[in-house]
Amino acid sequence: MKTIYTLKRHHQTAGALHDLLIPLMVLAVFVFGAWTPMALAGDDEKENTFDVADIYFELNDTDEDLGIHALIDGDAWKYLTMEDPRGRKMLNVFVRGRLHRQGLTEFFFESAEPTFDELDPETFFRRFPEGEYEIEGITLDWEKLESTDHLTHLIPAPPGGILISRVPVDLEEADCEEEPAAILVAPKEIVISWEPVKKSHPHLGRTDEPIEVVSYQVVVEEDESEMVFSVHLPPDVTAVSVPSEFIALGEAFKFEILVREASGNQTAVESCFEIQ
Repeated sequence: MKTIYTLKRHHQTAGALHDLLIPLMVLAVFVFGAWTPMALAGDDEKENTFDVADIYFELNDTDEDLGIHALIDGDAWKYLTMEDPRGRKMLNVFVRGRLHRQGLTEFFFESAEPTFDELDPETFFRRFPEGEYEIEGITLDWEKLESTDHLTHLIPAPPGGILISRVPVDLEEADCEEEPAAILVAPKEIVISWEPVKKSHPHLGRTDEPIEVVSYQVVVEEDESEMVFSVHLPPDVTAVSVPSEFIALGEAFKFEILVREASGNQTAVESCFEIQ
């Protein structure tokens, strides 16, 4: 009987200790902060970074809408966070299940892009202030990844002086739903050209400041088949010839010219033309 009584008392003591530990653990959470995978990964002396960590704005100047994008790429990870310049978390991705074991590498997002009537640019820029944005991740081996990217309100001015085979394109007057922006009569070659962009947008963000353009992109889409011709160009090239094989696909085409500045921010304009 004595032995049984001793075991029972030991069990009761262990239960009481367990009951005591629970509030202590809860207290530790309040004192030291909630558990996160970042805290578990620790701060190693070796700093691992993402291969790519780009955060940038994209403006469609024709449709008057503005959004924020990000592209993150690197070693396989299972947890990802992003913080704004004030240290406020704005993205939290926790991969689960089979994908947790496999891990992710490339991650891209594009925010909603309401028109200026729905969300005015000043409110948008206050929502995403200039400064250093921090991206952190945890790899499959529980190593920490950390990168920063500087987000700026320098938005490229829209490309102007646009010509389609020397025919001027008026972006404000063109209505691609009703009529083409330019009517071309059986041309042998379609050349889209524009004037170099040298300053930031005249009305949005940090206005009329010098910028460094790093690239242009031209995208042409055939209306019926939705086939696409796309080309990236260096900053000193402001004209592109559309292959005749592509033009032979149809008669009505939409096109977009996109200019990208050094921070990654980019501005696009859209219009259309028709072959007759």
